[in-house]
Amino acid sequence: MSIDQERLVEEVRARYARAALAVSAGGPAISDASASCCDGETDRFGAQLYDPEDRQALPEAAVLASLGCGNPIAIAELREGERVLDLGSGGGIDILLSARRVGPAGRAYGLDMTDEMLALAIRNAAQAGVTNAEFLKGRIEAIPLPAATIDVIISNCVINLAVDKNAVFAEMARVLRPGGRIGVSDVVARDDLSPAERAERGSYVGCIAGALSFGEYEAGLRAVGFSEISLSPTHEVAGGLFGAIVRATKPLDWQPVAQPIAGGSPTARELPLATTDSCGPDCCS
Repeated sequence: MSIDQERLVEEVRARYARAALAVSAGGPAISDASASCCDGETDRFGAQLYDPEDRQALPEAAVLASLGCGNPIAIAELREGERVLDLGSGGGIDILLSARRVGPAGRAYGLDMTDEMLALAIRNAAQAGVTNAEFLKGRIEAIPLPAATIDVIISNCVINLAVDKNAVFAEMARVLRPGGRIGVSDVVARDDLSPAERAERGSYVGCIAGALSFGEYEAGLRAVGFSEISLSPTHEVAGGLFGAIVRATKPLDWQPVAQPIAGGSPTARELPLATTDSCGPDCCS
């Protein structure tokens, strides 16, 4: 990784570690100056995007630690016996809900790179009595699972934080079984917004500056072999940036991509760094 990429990874890790520690101490996932200027926009990010019945059935810490931009459980159509992988599982809210939906014959895997979030998620799973969940430490650019072992991949506002989105898409295709699917919530930019304009609206670690456009997202998924791709905006989180539902399927005849992806989605090197100080007048408008 370049120095800038390493810095981004560490900034993201530190931000979510602080959030996990805040929740573990009994408070909300309070962020700080390195986080998004959208913090506090409770109608656009967080646990309120889940059904009240689901929230009430979960440990309070799992609800407080939710920092996503959507509800992937509502779109993933999980079935009994499936194996589901959550990229960037955080405090575990989506894993706990997934584990219940796939039942004892299924399994839910949560992948996160932050020790503090993993520890919080493990405690939440124990408190909820969930026994068919497993939490893994790692980066979503290098998923620590064998190929063709997962039925469904979910994620909630995390892929936009990856420093190499091409690698994430390739890894998603690798670990899914043929016929497997993705049901992801993410922040996605209007196609006419340049990377610089995305940066003006918020920080990279706050899920804004790192967002792909709708066209870039679709191109990245298609380049690694996904089909039946759809991206549907659900709500605006900043000027020209939207919480969106992303669906795609791995074809039964899928073949691995032999060459590096050319002309696919931008990586962190092509998306400008930003802090909350760069948040312009359109931020969270």
